[in-house]
Amino acid sequence: MIRFMINNFFSALITLLLVSIGLFLLIEIGSDNIAVKILGIFSTPEQRVSFNKQLGLDDPVWLRYSDWLIGNDFRVQRRINGQLKTIDNLKNKETEWWVDDGDGQLARWKMDEQRLIRLTRLPSGEIHASSDESAWITKEDGTASFWGVDVKNNAVKWVKGKNGGTWILSDAGMRMVEGGAQKYIPLRKGLLRGDPGKSLQYGRPVAKLIIPRIRNTAFLASVAFITVMPLAVFLGIIAGVNEGKFLDRLISITSLGAAATPEFVTGVFLILIFGIWLKILPAVALFTSSNAMFENPKIMILPVLTLAAVELGYVARMTRSSMVEVMSSAYIRTAIVKGVPFWKVVIRHAVRNALIVPITVIMLHVNWLIGGVVVVEVIFGYPGLGKFIFDAAIFGDFNAIEAAAMITVIIAIITRLLGDLIYVLLNPRIRYS
Repeated sequence: MIRFMINNFFSALITLLLVSIGLFLLIEIGSDNIAVKILGIFSTPEQRVSFNKQLGLDDPVWLRYSDWLIGNDFRVQRRINGQLKTIDNLKNKETEWWVDDGDGQLARWKMDEQRLIRLTRLPSGEIHASSDESAWITKEDGTASFWGVDVKNNAVKWVKGKNGGTWILSDAGMRMVEGGAQKYIPLRKGLLRGDPGKSLQYGRPVAKLIIPRIRNTAFLASVAFITVMPLAVFLGIIAGVNEGKFLDRLISITSLGAAATPEFVTGVFLILIFGIWLKILPAVALFTSSNAMFENPKIMILPVLTLAAVELGYVARMTRSSMVEVMSSAYIRTAIVKGVPFWKVVIRHAVRNALIVPITVIMLHVNWLIGGVVVVEVIFGYPGLGKFIFDAAIFGDFNAIEAAAMITVIIAIITRLLGDLIYVLLNPRIRYS
């Protein structure tokens, strides 16, 4: 079994790599012009070119994928005169890129009317600005250029006398600023090192934005899972033991209705009844603080019920079907005929064998649970990973979409591995070489 699990682990790594390639191509290449999605159809070609250049989208596809996966500080370091370093901003605790010039000073640069300005970070955290015209490197053809890090965490290349205006996206729309660089490389450590890039929608690192949303979704999915799965298995066992009786028909019809109703229909239905008509539960999961789900557990009730309804119906029906099959087995009938108490036969022999299929289905349904989270979180305004993906997709925030989607893929692969392990533990007759 150990060899089987090791083989599964390496196959999972290969799957993750292939999925990451496909995901990257679908989002960045298949989504047409990203600048048009973000700036709008009325943006000019010059604005789109400038915006794409600032995002590093003028690089080849394979290079952008490499930057996204493993980072680009390795290749940028060769162009920078100094050591790239990251520090945490004292105000917002977000990572900033600086250059250590070798004297223990951290520096960034900007252009001001074709003049290169050095921004030195003092030990107190204050920034000192000074002219740095001596930093230009002149080539044999007479052109002078400089590679540095700007105030937006980009590695940039300025060419003396050739730095024109750059279109910048602001809250008021696109505006022209002077001192644009000839080349931009957004600095990142890569997905494998926990830095999938900066969110275009919020202007903050995706890693900082996504962690609290993962926590919120994990809590919602865990509560739904813990609530629904034991209940679904119990109802399935009861229905299977009472095959053809009233209790079996009641559970079967109810579970079929729950499984056949989409999450958005169930969610709207529950909001109308409990949130608007009866007014006993919050219709919206309004977070007034990061721990609102613990401070006001009522906001979790409707999202959990909506998310659990479909899973309850499906798992209950699968358990019932498996239980009926096991109860009709020869060894179960033999045990009953020999006088072994009925419920002892059910609990000791039937349930264990009947759970093999439902447990596998349950582990696979964790992925369906994550898919349902997107719908449920959007309906109730729940600030989790699902709503984060939805908002990022609407805005065209490809860095956020890619990071969130890879997290869901990792969850799917982990649950598959756990499902295989539980399957082997439940059925010791199975051996893997």
